[in-house]
Amino acid sequence: MSATRAPAVEARQLVKTYPGDVTALNGMDVTVEPGTVFGLLGPNGAGKSTTVKILTTLARPDSGSATVAGHDVLRQPDRVRHAIGVVAQSSGADPVATGRENLQLQGRLYGLRGAPLARRVEELLERFGLTDAASRPVKGYSGGMRRRLDVALGLVHRPEVLFLDEPTTGLDPEARTAMWDEIARLAGDEGLTILLTTHYLEEADRLAERIAIVDRGRIVVEGTPDALKGELRGDAVHVELREPAGEAGRTLLTGALGVLSGVHEVLIDGRRISVRADDGAAAMPGLLAALERAGVTVASATVARPSLDDVYLRHAGRRYAEAEADSAAGALTLAGGVR
Repeated sequence: MSATRAPAVEARQLVKTYPGDVTALNGMDVTVEPGTVFGLLGPNGAGKSTTVKILTTLARPDSGSATVAGHDVLRQPDRVRHAIGVVAQSSGADPVATGRENLQLQGRLYGLRGAPLARRVEELLERFGLTDAASRPVKGYSGGMRRRLDVALGLVHRPEVLFLDEPTTGLDPEARTAMWDEIARLAGDEGLTILLTTHYLEEADRLAERIAIVDRGRIVVEGTPDALKGELRGDAVHVELREPAGEAGRTLLTGALGVLSGVHEVLIDGRRISVRADDGAAAMPGLLAALERAGVTVASATVARPSLDDVYLRHAGRRYAEAEADSAAGALTLAGGVR
């Protein structure tokens, strides 16, 4: 019987706070098996980037422990750094240097020299479609080209674990799709362990073999995208009202909809009503009739198969867009110095 392989990444009960009583992590647990693509999915400000900073030795937790490639991030930071590649949200490339020069410098930092370095640089330039631009300063690269160079820089020394922190933020749809294809190829061709953070639902659904949904510094649910969506039996029915429901109205509507046959998990938030239904199309007439009897006017109604947005709603208790809006509002508050 073969020995069980140790996790490529393992974190236990990570806690991290910042000045102003800002809790970034509140007991974060992460386990990533070797050779898999693992996605941390959550809105901006959920704690994803703080987790990556701790796992890549750029920050220390207030409490908790973590290992990467079998090395303790607090006691063996140098070994961790040699075992990982990191693609941060902001480009780490020197804009004045050429693409080739950036790759050569990165290789030298990891001890590569001479012919092995030259071969590795040319291999990565070709792989990421940068050969024709290799002698041009990076400041003239498009956003997509610069992001491909960032990933190439993270791979120069052939790391065991690659961290991709919001790798497609700021890219146009075409460049984002191209980056998704390249990440999928990396995982398939090289068997890399990849920890991906993203606030794009579609990105996590498409790339990650397993995802952990992060909300307010903790993981609320983990599993494969298909399994998480499969747990939500039936259809998702979303109704938009013309006017928001007050507290009394929410209580009335919850009672009216909760007794309908085949309808469950009723959530009302202002103008939005979301329910689970065994058969969405069959449940829609009765649902609309119940709303009409309750005296509310419907602006629109849709039926869809479960999505990661519905998974987030079920486990975090709010819609993903709402969490993103809350995060943006919180960032503005902090930027304005208001506590």
